[in-house]
Amino acid sequence: MMKREKKEDEDGMGVNPFYNLEKSSVLQESRTFNETPIRPRQCIHILTKVLYLINQGEHLGTTEATETFFAMTKLFQCQDLSLRRLVYLTIKEMSNIAEDVIIVTSSLTKDMTGREDMFRAAAIRALCKITDSTMLQAIERYMKQAIVDKIHSVSSAALVSSVHLMSASPDVVKRWVNEAQEAVTSDNVMVQYHALGMLYHIRKTDRLAVSKMVTKFTRSSLKSPHAYCLLIRIAYKVLSEEDAGHDSPMFDFIESCLRHKSEMVIYEAAHAIVNLKNTTARELAPAVSVLQLFCSSPKPTLRFAAVRTLNKVAMNHPAAVTACNLDLENLITDVNRSIATLAITTLLKTGSEGSIDRLMKQIASFMSEISDEFKTVVVDAIRSLCLKFPRKHSVMMNFLASMLRDEGGFDYKKAIVETIVTIVEENAEAKESGLAHLCEFIEDCEHTVLATKILHLLGQEGPKTTNPSKYIRFIYNRVILENPAVRAAAVSSLAKFGAHLQDLLPSIKVLLSRCLFDSDDEVRDRATYYLHVLNQHQITLNSAYILNGLQVSVVGLERALQLYCQTPSSEAFDMKTVPVAAQPMTEQKTAVKSDHVSMLTPSAATPERAAASKQQSYIEQLAAVPEIAKLGPLFCSSSAVQLTESETEYVVQSVKHIFSNHVVFQFNCTNTLNDQVLENVIVEMESGDGFETVFHVPCPSLLYGQQGVCYTCLEMPDDASCVTGTFSNSMKFVVKDCDPNTGETEDDGYDDEYVLEDLELTVSDHMQKVMKPSFSAAWEEVGDHFEIEDTFALSTMKTIDDAVKNIINFMGMQPLERSDKVPEDKRAHTLYLAGVYRGGHDVLVRARLALAEGVKMQITVRSDDETISSVIVSAVG
Repeated sequence: MMKREKKEDEDGMGVNPFYNLEKSSVLQESRTFNETPIRPRQCIHILTKVLYLINQGEHLGTTEATETFFAMTKLFQCQDLSLRRLVYLTIKEMSNIAEDVIIVTSSLTKDMTGREDMFRAAAIRALCKITDSTMLQAIERYMKQAIVDKIHSVSSAALVSSVHLMSASPDVVKRWVNEAQEAVTSDNVMVQYHALGMLYHIRKTDRLAVSKMVTKFTRSSLKSPHAYCLLIRIAYKVLSEEDAGHDSPMFDFIESCLRHKSEMVIYEAAHAIVNLKNTTARELAPAVSVLQLFCSSPKPTLRFAAVRTLNKVAMNHPAAVTACNLDLENLITDVNRSIATLAITTLLKTGSEGSIDRLMKQIASFMSEISDEFKTVVVDAIRSLCLKFPRKHSVMMNFLASMLRDEGGFDYKKAIVETIVTIVEENAEAKESGLAHLCEFIEDCEHTVLATKILHLLGQEGPKTTNPSKYIRFIYNRVILENPAVRAAAVSSLAKFGAHLQDLLPSIKVLLSRCLFDSDDEVRDRATYYLHVLNQHQITLNSAYILNGLQVSVVGLERALQLYCQTPSSEAFDMKTVPVAAQPMTEQKTAVKSDHVSMLTPSAATPERAAASKQQSYIEQLAAVPEIAKLGPLFCSSSAVQLTESETEYVVQSVKHIFSNHVVFQFNCTNTLNDQVLENVIVEMESGDGFETVFHVPCPSLLYGQQGVCYTCLEMPDDASCVTGTFSNSMKFVVKDCDPNTGETEDDGYDDEYVLEDLELTVSDHMQKVMKPSFSAAWEEVGDHFEIEDTFALSTMKTIDDAVKNIINFMGMQPLERSDKVPEDKRAHTLYLAGVYRGGHDVLVRARLALAEGVKMQITVRSDDETISSVIVSAVG
C-alpha cells in the first residue's frame, strides 16, 4: 500500500483530488445547493470544486455562472462557519462573471453588521468586491463603523477594502479619512499598518499632504513594524520624487530606523538607503554595516536579503562593500546555494586583482551544484570582472571554456558565449585565446543560433589575427557536418577571409566551389554569389558586397520597392531613397522603478517593444499627413528635445525630421490647464540662416492632459553648405475657456501665443549612423577623390577620451572597430567614424588625436561629394 501511494506521488497523480475535473459535472452538482436540508460538508466540497475551476482558468459562461451563483445564495440559510466563508470567497470570484450579483448585498450587509464576528470581516471583503460607485454611499455608514471597530480583523478588512475601492470611488473613500486616522492609533500591528496604507492612498496625489503625513508619523512612535516599513517606503518615494538632499529630515528618519528593534524595519531602512540616488560612500556606511551583521545571522532569509542587497550596492559602490568581503567569503560555503551564488558574484564585483585566482577555484567547487539560472548570474559577474581587470583574462577565459564544456541549457550557454565574445571585442590580447575556445565549442554545438553567432565573429575577427589560416578548418567543418543555417553562415565567414586575405584567396575559392553542389539552395546561392564577387579581384566590390554589406532598413526597402512598382517610372530604382538601418543606441541605463516605489503603486505591465524601429513608426506617422507625404522619403529623425520645462502650463517637445530638401519640425504639445482648450495650434519659427517656411500643419484641438501634434516645414537654403541654424519658436493658438468638471467649452475664444526655447539644427541631424565592419575596406571603397584634411586644436578638452566622446556626439556618426574605447594612459589615438549624409551619401572620418596642451586633432574626411566633405570639416572648425 505504501509503495503504491509513493508511486502515485511521484507520478503527480493522487496528489490533486480535482485532477481531470469536468466543468459540466461540477455545475450539475451545484444544484445540490437548492436541496433541503442543506448538507454543509457536501456543499463545501462542491464550492471548492467551483473555485478550483475558476482559478485554473476554466471559462464559465455568463448563464452558467449566474445559475450557480443564484443557487449558492440559498446557502446563506446555513450558519456553518466553514461553508459561509467559502460562500464569501465564491461571491468574490464570481462577481465579474455572473449577472445581478448585487442581489446578495442585503445578506452581506446583514452579516457585516451582525453579531457573529467570524462572518463580519469576510462579509466586508465580499461586499466591497460587488459594490460599484453608485451603491457605495448606501454602505458608507457601515464602512466607517467597521474601520474603527474594536474587532481587529473587521477593522483590517474594512481598511484593505477601502484601499481597493479608491480606484473606483476615490471621492467617497476620501471622506473616511477621520476614521482612518483614528485606526492608526490602534494597538494592533496589522490595523495600524493597513490604516497607514489607506491614509497614504487617500493623499498620494497631493505631494505636500504626503510629506506632512510622513513628518507627523516620523515624530510619533508607531507600534507596528509593518507600519514602520511602509512609512520608510513612503519616505523613500518622497525623497526620490523631490530629489531631496540627504540632509532632509526624512533621510534622518530612515537612518534612525537602522537602530530599530525589529529586523524587518532595519532591513527595510538599509534597503531604502542603498537604493537612493547619488548616495555617497559615507552615507552608505551605516546601511552596509547593518547588512554585514545580517550576513552572519542564523536565519537564511536575513542572510539572503543581506547578500542580495550588498550585491546591488557592489554594482555602483564596490569600495563600500569591501569591508564585508570576509563575511561574504564565509557565505560561499552556505548550505543555501542561492546565498552562496550571490556571495561569490558580490565578491567578484568587489574583489581585487590578486584575489581572482582564489575566487575562481572557489566558484569551480560548487558550480555543478547550482541551477543554470544562478550559473548565468555568475557568468555575468565574470564578464564585469574581466572588463575591470583585463590582464586576468586568461584565468577567466579558461574558466569560461571549462563551463562551455559542461552540460547546460541554451540560456546558460548563450550567456557564456556572449561573455567570451564581449571579452574578445574589448580586449585585443584575449582575442586569439577566445576565438580558439569558441572554435572548440562549435565542434560540438547543438544550438544553431550560437553556432551562427560564432561563425559571424570568426569571419569578422579571424582575418585580423596573426595566423588566420588556422580558423579555416573549423569553419569548413561546419560546411560538411552541420544543418543548412549553419552551413550558410560558414560560407559567409569563408568569403570574408577571402576578401581580406589575398594569400588565402585561392584556397578559399576552392572551398567555396565545393559548396556549389550543396543540397540546400541558400548555401549554393551564397557560394555562387561570393565566388563571383571574389573572382573580380576588386577591393571596392569586396567591401561593398562581402565585408560591409547593405546597410538599409529591410522594412524601408520593402516599402520603397512597393512604391516604385506602383508608380511606373523610366528611371532606375535608387537605393539612396531607402532609409538606412538604424544602429542600436549606446547602452543607456533606463530609470527602473525601485522595489519601494513598485510596492506603493500598482504595477503596469510594460508592453514589448515593436519589431519596427522608432524611425519606421515616424515614417508611417508622417505618411498619413498629405502635405508631408509629398516631400519624398524620410531620411532620418532626431530624438525628442524639450522646449519647455515639465512644470509649465504648456509642455512642448520637438522632433526634427530630415528629408532630401526639407526639414519638418514635429511639435508634441501637451496642455496642462484643465480650464482651457487650445485650438488651431501652430509653431512659427524664425531663423536668419536662409531657411524658409513652406507650410504649417496645425493641431486642430488640444484638450487638457492630452498630447497633440503640429508640424512646421522649412525648405533648405539654396547654398548646399548651409545646413545648420538656430531657430526662435513661438507657439500660436486660439484659447477657449472650458468648465473643468463638465468639459463644456465656450464658443468664443481669443488669440494667444507662448514663447518656446530656441532650437538648433546641427550637422549630426543630417547624419545617420551606419556600421561598417571593415573600416579599411570602406575607406578604400569611397576613395580619395573628395578627401579633405585639416588640423584643429581642441583646447577645451582635457583628455583624449573626452575628445572622442564629444566628436562622436557632435558628428552623429557611428564609431567603428571599437575606436571609441581609448586605452588608459595613451597619449595618441585614432578614431574611425562612418555615417550616411542626407541624400544617401557615404561619409567616413578618420580623426588622429594627440594629447599636447589640450588635444590636437588631424581630421580626414572622405565622401562621394566634395561639398559634404567640406561641410563636415567646416562644422568642426
